Amino acid sequence: MSRDALKTLFYPFASGTVAVPGEGERILFLGAEAGFSLPDGFGAELSAVQPLRSFHRQLQAQRVAVTPVIEGEDYDGALVLLTKHKGENEAQIAEALGRVRTGGLIVVAGGKEDGVQPLRKRMEALGLDVEHMPKYHGVAFWFLKPEEAGTIVAALAKSPVRVDGRFTASPGMFSHDRIDAGSELLASRLPTDFTGDAADFGAGWGYLSVELSKRSQGIGRLDLYEANHAALEAAKANLAENCPKAPVRFFWHDLAGEPVKDKYDLVIMNPPFHEGHAAEPSLGQAMIKTAAQALRGGGRLLLVANRGLPYEPVLAAHFKEHGETCRNARYKVLWARK
Repeated sequence: MSRDALKTLFYPFASGTVAVPGEGERILFLGAEAGFSLPDGFGAELSAVQPLRSFHRQLQAQRVAVTPVIEGEDYDGALVLLTKHKGENEAQIAEALGRVRTGGLIVVAGGKEDGVQPLRKRMEALGLDVEHMPKYHGVAFWFLKPEEAGTIVAALAKSPVRVDGRFTASPGMFSHDRIDAGSELLASRLPTDFTGDAADFGAGWGYLSVELSKRSQGIGRLDLYEANHAALEAAKANLAENCPKAPVRFFWHDLAGEPVKDKYDLVIMNPPFHEGHAAEPSLGQAMIKTAAQALRGGGRLLLVANRGLPYEPVLAAHFKEHGETCRNARYKVLWARK
């Protein structure tokens, strides 16, 4: 079942309020998710963009042409499906304005939890002639790209952020503007003498991998697995800057849905407990199961989690032994041995 905002996005076309794009036209679809049905008469070529691996795979299964990064320009129009990240949403609209021809239609949709109403008002304050309509518990709004859009694009575009003077990240990535406190706690418990093969599951922009590389400089191999394509690209740059000689590899990977082929002596992770809008402790539980399958006999798992998340039963079911290394007011560091 597609989420409501996806239906909201296409409703201006389906209701006849906005003319459907026809054959020969090219429409950019940012933040695309699977499960949509094109309205009658929608004959344009749809170029979907989705950097999150699990959503990307769902779009491929729907036979939608999808890429993890934006390609091309001079589109006839654009669709933008909002996420819960304000900065990412503004950056997506800036991309749409930069890639669509003058006079092209840009349609944006999201729910209350996406901040769609404040975003609509911001577009109006920037001088865009915005129309809107509510539907399916969300709001769709649309406007035409003005002839002079440079000032608006500059106001919405987001530059990468420097974190701790060592890392670069961007809005939409997990903890893009600071070192996550949970990851920092886990980093303080990483081994200082590890020499085998390691993997960082859900590596984000690479903080834990950098910390492990600095602490255990005799590491044999370090593989980073990350579902967010943009975060993985940031991790490549951050590892090259901070640990240029580290023996690293990078995998754009859905750890909850794709098997891991290699075997490791150590897996570290700060597993996400949400995907898109849904709070899902089962995602972290699935990653723990994947880690158990990827570890060699005697291999170790080290992970950090919010104190209330129910990971211990999964560790007990899939590992020979497990325990807790430490905890503070918010987080716990857990270990397990295969």
